[in-house]
Amino acid sequence: MITIYGIPNCDTVKKARSWLADNGIEHQFHDFKKQGVPPDRLDAWLTAVGWETLLNRKGTAWRQLDDNVKNTVHDGASARKVMQSQVSTIKRPVVDWANSTTVGFKPEEWAERAKSASKSG
Repeated sequence: MITIYGIPNCDTVKKARSWLADNGIEHQFHDFKKQGVPPDRLDAWLTAVGWETLLNRKGTAWRQLDDNVKNTVHDGASARKVMQSQVSTIKRPVVDWANSTTVGFKPEEWAERAKSASKSG
């Protein structure tokens, strides 16, 4: 089962969820705001995509952080601490596919993944 992680009012998450529904792809949604960030998943994402990809330093949540907090982020461990306490700093959506993880919404890439998943399933 595909799991999409994010925040329901995020425009990119809305587009991604709509794309999955429009393409008939079963998935479940994990709401960071209501359900938090599963620590084991955060660790897996950091391993799979790296903290530089996962931490959204262009978003409003990052810009609103105190400069002292921003200046502490220099590696995976320090980024993890910020992402765990400020879930909105995680780039969205994070998607756990059958055997990989992606960050962000790229319809062309998702179409290929969906094709592969349907062939293997």
